Amino acid sequence: MKLYIKYMVSIRCKMVVKDALEKLGLHYVILDLGLVEIMENLTDAKREKLKIALQRSGLELMDDKKAILIEKIKNVIIEMVHYTDQLPKVNYSDYISEKLKLDYTHISKIFSEVKGITIEQFIIAHKIERVKELLLYDELNLTEISYILNYSSVSHLSRQFKKVTGLTPSFFKQLKDKKRIALENIGIV
Repeated sequence: MKLYIKYMVSIRCKMVVKDALEKLGLHYVILDLGLVEIMENLTDAKREKLKIALQRSGLELMDDKKAILIEKIKNVIIEMVHYTDQLPKVNYSDYISEKLKLDYTHISKIFSEVKGITIEQFIIAHKIERVKELLLYDELNLTEISYILNYSSVSHLSRQFKKVTGLTPSFFKQLKDKKRIALENIGIV
């Protein structure tokens, strides 16, 4: 049985879900961002207990088909931008469509209706947050960061960074209080 979980965007979230499943005696086959596949069928009572356990940790068990699709889209983007060494060299629309096995026009329309921003804007917000993260690590220069995140040039990255944050990457790097956004809050209008 597949369960879809909102706000499940990190390894910590996976551990919380794993713990909640174990406490209820449920066994998972797949435990991924936003998705858990369990071996058992859930009784209404266990479903309610799982829902409450997840809510205590800021996670949400989802039933609505549109909400589930939005979470799937968000999780593909989060995984693509934050959990790969280098972004794919294909069009993001092709990548997302292939991952979800759905027509991009359809998912793009639903995403924009529900979230109030385009998938492209959501990707840009996540890429800029990843740039911030990489700048904080101070292991890569802007040229290397722009290559990893598939920017056509350092100036393109810098323009987009400034447009989103109001700061240049070099000025951001010099700030003492570097503001980062939690993954689950990126792209919230």
